[in-house]
Amino acid sequence: MAKQTGIIKLKGTIGDISFYKSTDGHLARSKGGVDGKRIANDPAFQRTRENGSEFGRAGKGGKVLRNAIRILLQNAKDKRVVSRLTKDLLAIVKTDATNTRGLRTVQDGTLSLLENFEFNLNGKLGSTLYAAFTKAFDRASGDATLGLAAFSPTVRIAAPIGTTHFKIVMGASELDFVNETSTFENDETAILPYTAANTAAIALTASLTANSTLPVIQVLGIEFYQEVNGQMYTLKNGTYNALAIVTIDTP
Repeated sequence: MAKQTGIIKLKGTIGDISFYKSTDGHLARSKGGVDGKRIANDPAFQRTRENGSEFGRAGKGGKVLRNAIRILLQNAKDKRVVSRLTKDLLAIVKTDATNTRGLRTVQDGTLSLLENFEFNLNGKLGSTLYAAFTKAFDRASGDATLGLAAFSPTVRIAAPIGTTHFKIVMGASELDFVNETSTFENDETAILPYTAANTAAIALTASLTANSTLPVIQVLGIEFYQEVNGQMYTLKNGTYNALAIVTIDTP
């Protein structure tokens, strides 16, 4: 893989060289590799097929999770969240001690490894919100709760320059990796002023299916705003909004 330089950037294929654009810029690479039919049938590529199968499951699992929390994720994500999440889920697939290699799954792996996953490395929750919070998921009732005692925003939140207001958001989702479906509920505060004065105590609740038999994740985030002439605008298009997984609960 090589970078394209110069004024004119190419897209497409010339001979054995493919030119394309990615998040890393305009790149070029040579065509090649083993024939697909050989990989699919040759015993020598058994391990390759196994690895590909598990990578595919990790990728589908990441899509299930992202789709589940899309309402919040669209406001707080970086350009590499898909690949980062797939990488972590693949590591989880490899912890599956129930199924044989090539058949291991996300749901049978150690999902707790995904706790504290940050969806936006440009604005990590762990280095943005310094107010202590409590969180819990009651599987019997299906209620995911989150609470913060009164706190001073300018002391407990590391907000980007230009912030005048913020909002705390929380969501919870049941994830069915087998059928590639999910349920999602969320709760949030009003848009609050970013000042030194203490907030009121915050209590958020998202209610899922009672006695669910599916894995459940709970996410917590913070969104930043700037007030201009009485109107609220998402600060820098949400570049520094934070969102992270704070709870993983498995049946």
